[in-house]
Amino acid sequence: MIGRGLRTNLIVALREESEESLNQLFRALADGTRRDILTRSLTETPSVSDLAARYEMSFAAVQKHVAVLERAGLIQKHPNGREQLVSTNRARLRRAGELLDRFEAIWRQRMAQLDKVLAERGASAAHA
Repeated sequence: MIGRGLRTNLIVALREESEESLNQLFRALADGTRRDILTRSLTETPSVSDLAARYEMSFAAVQKHVAVLERAGLIQKHPNGREQLVSTNRARLRRAGELLDRFEAIWRQRMAQLDKVLAERGASAAHA
């Protein structure tokens, strides 16, 4: 059985955001190009044009990836003359990590419980 505290914490965390918001967040992170754009915007503040030059796809395709990340709240665009600079919303990225950490805590607890059951069965079989 999952610990009541962990399960309650996860349920509360998931209720803090709409299902659509969480879907957008994890959908945005599911694509390798978007994860790469996010990584680049963590270490620099590239323009959308700079990003487009780094990928073997059209400028419009890169713009679409940036738009998905922006709708998920993972990046912001800031005007700089005629260009749009991209920066990471670190708080939103941290939120994704927190949710994954909670899922991992539940998984680790379940694995510990399974280990305990298997150890008990192994001890019972050894004494039989």
